[in-house]
This record gives sequence, structure tokens and C-alpha cells, in this order.
Amino acid sequence: MDDALVIGGTRFIGRHLVTELLANDYDVTIFNRGNHDNPFADEDRVEHVQGDRTDDDALEAAADAVDPDAVFDCVAYYPEDVRRATRIFDDCEAYVYISSGSSYGREEIPKREDETPLEPCTEEQATDDSHDTYGNRKAEGDRAVFEAAENGVNAMAVRPPIVYGPHDYTERLDFWIDRVNRFDRVVVPGDGTNVWHRVYVEDVASTLRVVAERGEPGEAYNTGDRRIVTLDEMVELIADQLETDVEIVHAGPRELEAGDIDLEDYPLYRDYPHVLSTAKLADLGWESTPLEEAMGRAVEDHLESDRDGRENGPDREAEERVLGILDTF
Repeated sequence: MDDALVIGGTRFIGRHLVTELLANDYDVTIFNRGNHDNPFADEDRVEHVQGDRTDDDALEAAADAVDPDAVFDCVAYYPEDVRRATRIFDDCEAYVYISSGSSYGREEIPKREDETPLEPCTEEQATDDSHDTYGNRKAEGDRAVFEAAENGVNAMAVRPPIVYGPHDYTERLDFWIDRVNRFDRVVVPGDGTNVWHRVYVEDVASTLRVVAERGEPGEAYNTGDRRIVTLDEMVELIADQLETDVEIVHAGPRELEAGDIDLEDYPLYRDYPHVLSTAKLADLGWESTPLEEAMGRAVEDHLESDRDGRENGPDREAEERVLGILDTF
């Protein structure tokens, strides 16, 4: 495969995907509405086609203009987006849809592609735009991929958990990097042993390429850091990259009440472990970036950016009240 069309391509996962494709000798076209700055505006091997992916005519015009070997769908948030794209790009060598670990409908450890059932999706959920139905919509997108493959389209899905790394506009990890960078004592909700599988963004990009090149139509592939760490271990890993020492202070619901804080107010906290099996992807020859290296790049990017993630979690004043209560015990 030589020519790739990336639907999206300028913000986070798509941005890293374009870089990954260029490093592997693809010519790339990005298709989006142009609402965000194009970081590849000066790159001769990256073309930009402006259009709305919900407009059939615009998407068909892109298909005719590019005639891509591989299509990577980074911004398919509704099942109809997937159905539209797999219909228009039905003759490409690979269509890869970015789904989500949230598409799984049962809590299992680990969640496996061919065993763990997906979330259901009603007609109302399929068109809803709230966070509550995100997993339902992604799961229905997976089913659209499977249906397209049954009809002869070389369509596949990739399911990442929480994605982190440079240019992460969600700022979830930035909250924790900022806390460790500014304070000697960091409040961690619960006992610090909770697990929410994460994946470095450059590894998502390499997953998408590997699946396009080596994956099987009609299959879904989990991706994620090959070494999973607890919230405590993540904070310590951040401290190591910042070359600082930090005291982790655990706070349960009773202690957090002093700051009017709930456990779920903290980003990357999850009560029940969320773990995805990545064995199926590894069988394609994929490997993840060593965790220390990935976190080092994420921390470096944070320090060079203006992101602080503070809106994602409790304010420090509220945490100081919690620390005051804990210091009296």
C-alpha cells in the first residue's frame, strides 16, 4: 500500500498517525473540515482535502480524488459514519475504524475481542451525542465494520483504551503531571491500586498501520500498553521522569468529603479494573513503546505546552482541606 487517506488527521491520534504513515513511506491525504490548524501544511507528501465527513458528496469526491489504498477513520463517532465510509470506500485495500475499549459491554479481566460481548445500541443511542452513549455508539460502529466485511469490504476495527501522549487535548494525564510537577504531596483517590488500561498515542498510530497492512477483514484488535500500571505507579513514573520526589497521599470517600470531592472526580480513576488483552495484536508483530520512554515523551511535551489539566480534577484548595484532615489522624 502506498496511498493513505486519513479522515481527521490534525489533532491527536490522527496527527500521530500521519507521522507514522510518512515514516513508513506512505503518501498521505487528510480529509477534514479544516477547523484546526494543519501541522502538515508545509509537508509536500501530505495533501489536504477539505470537507465534512457527514456529507456523502464530499466524501465521495475525496474517494475519487485520492483513490486511497488504505483509509483510516479517526473521527467516526456515530454508526452511520462507519456505514457511510465503508460504502464509499468499499474497494480500498484496508479500511480501519478507530473504535474504543468502551465498546465492551461486560466487566471482565481482561476483555478479549472475540469473547467479551459488546455494548447494545438502540436507535436513539446511535444518534445521541452525549458521553453516556459513547460506548454504545462505538460498539455499533464495530458491528457496521463486521457487516461491511461480510459484504466484501476489507474493514477492520481498533479498540484503544485511554490514550495519552503529546498533543493530548483531553489533558487527563496533564492533570497528574501538573500535580507531580508543582507539589511535594499528591492526593491519589482510593488506595492507589486501581487500574485503567492506557495506551501511548504513537502506539495507537503504529497499531492502525499494522492492522491495515496485516489485519484480517472483519476483525477487531485491542491495543494498549503492554505493561499496565496502577494509578500509584503512574504517579511514581511521572515523578521519575520529572526527576523529583513525591509523597503519595491516599484518600478514600470519607477523607475526600472534607474537600467535597468524589473518587470519580479524579481523571484516570476507575473503580473496577479496565484491562484489554493485546495478544491478538501482538500476533501481528506489533510491539509497544517501553513505558518509561512513552511517559518521558508525554512529560516533555507537557512541559513545553500550556496544558495543565487542572479543569479535569479537584482544585488544589479542596485537596488541601483533605490533607488537613489526614494530617490530624
